[in-house]
Amino acid sequence: MFISSEEVNLKKDILKIANKKINSRLIVGTGKYKNFLETAKAIKASGADMVTVAVRRVNILDKKKPILTDYLNPKKIIYLPNTAGCFNSYDALRTLRLAREMGGWKLVKLEVLGDKKTLYPNMIETIKSTKILTKEGFKVMVYCTDDPLLAKQCEDNGAVAIMPLASPIGSGLGLQNKVNLSLIIKQSKVPVIVDAGIGTASDATIAMELGCDGVLINSAIANSKNPVLMAKAFKDAVTSGRNSFLAGRMQKNYFAIPSSPTKGVI
Repeated sequence: MFISSEEVNLKKDILKIANKKINSRLIVGTGKYKNFLETAKAIKASGADMVTVAVRRVNILDKKKPILTDYLNPKKIIYLPNTAGCFNSYDALRTLRLAREMGGWKLVKLEVLGDKKTLYPNMIETIKSTKILTKEGFKVMVYCTDDPLLAKQCEDNGAVAIMPLASPIGSGLGLQNKVNLSLIIKQSKVPVIVDAGIGTASDATIAMELGCDGVLINSAIANSKNPVLMAKAFKDAVTSGRNSFLAGRMQKNYFAIPSSPTKGVI
């Protein structure tokens, strides 16, 4: 079978985070599902290579209760411990240090929330925590606001990936500030992964078309009427958006341009 150079290039288009190769640009959360069986089915349908795990909320040690590792083999899928539910640097640091002791995890997702109503990141605590964790040898993927200046500070303090919100966590409002996201993408030397607020598959496509390196989805899949089918929809949406970005969109024009050639018209 003949394989074009374009297809070969697409096969080489692999996301790298802290020297770890990730085939899928869709990262999926493990919370809010009805049970672990539904979680496993949805993640399989998503094609995701990486899943986030809220260390403070998910049972990963008590064998008497359902345990996530029985449904998602950590040898076959990358576990990304996160600090969901932490509202200060102390709790976030303690949580990730615990994750390292339990499973040897060093690639982690940091989120330090500002308040319980908006769940917006407390960027002062976030940047401080990023700096400390990096010095301790962690590879930190950082949940942050869509402020380009603060996102740059996260990177300057050691973040291996920048994860700006699209809109508030769990809101499903989609991308609210494409301009700021574009600025973050253009200035960042590490992967930019849109995190929080994605509502449906088309939101993920738009994020990828902007040039994001990936998207992280939880609520939009887990809270849908059919999580398995929605996971498949997000898989296709992320792939489509990435291919569209790589292909390069046509130039925008303020006036119509004929689709058919005008030369030699009878």
